[in-house]
Amino acid sequence: MSGSSSYDDVAAMYHALWVNAYLPLAMPALERLFFSRVVPRARVLDVCCGSGHVTATLVKRGYDVTGVDSSAALVAIARHDLPQAEFQVQDICNLKLEGTFDAALSTFDSLNHILSLEDLHGVFSGLYSVLDPGGLFVFDMNLEEAYALDLHQWAVNIRHDSIGLSRGIYDAVTHTAHTELIWFTQSGQQNCWHKQHSIVEERCYPKADIIQALQFAGFRNVEAIHALDLNVEKELGYGRYFFSARR
Repeated sequence: MSGSSSYDDVAAMYHALWVNAYLPLAMPALERLFFSRVVPRARVLDVCCGSGHVTATLVKRGYDVTGVDSSAALVAIARHDLPQAEFQVQDICNLKLEGTFDAALSTFDSLNHILSLEDLHGVFSGLYSVLDPGGLFVFDMNLEEAYALDLHQWAVNIRHDSIGLSRGIYDAVTHTAHTELIWFTQSGQQNCWHKQHSIVEERCYPKADIIQALQFAGFRNVEAIHALDLNVEKELGYGRYFFSARR
């Protein structure tokens, strides 16, 4: 996950099209599991922060936020929009951070981008090491039922100066998903279009494996709650679990 990221070439597309795709739907779960448990001014690590969609809400709520992401292009957008927060380009499989945090949050199934169980163990161990005793870790991940809904159809978003296309393909044998992203934007003359393209990989894990990995890292008080049981609408919640744990 170090070096270039599969999101670098489509960072503008990600930022433009998904700015409001996650947080409004996920807020019931985050209110219950995170915001009600973490007091303002707490030091929060936003794991896989992307271009700062959720980071902005953390800042507004008065947290001292550090965001980390493997995509330099997404981090550049976040730094521009949110000078109040600190951002670092980091490989979350090998975190190198100064100091510790009161809480860590990872949203929008970002940890499904970790492609091996060994690396997922490493991520959890690294996060455990940067949390203060009693520190809270909250995240969400998609399980296989979410990916099984994928019908390989293109989703299209058309604006006056851009066209975005995305589709996902899930392999039930390897438990991996490939999301293809294509972004056309006008550049220069009105009839000149620029194309950007990327394929993003994800993997799903059984809930039991995720819980076991958390416990192996040392986390306690592990909770795993289906998003639908947290009043997240089916559009986002089907097949998604929210996890919380304490250091």
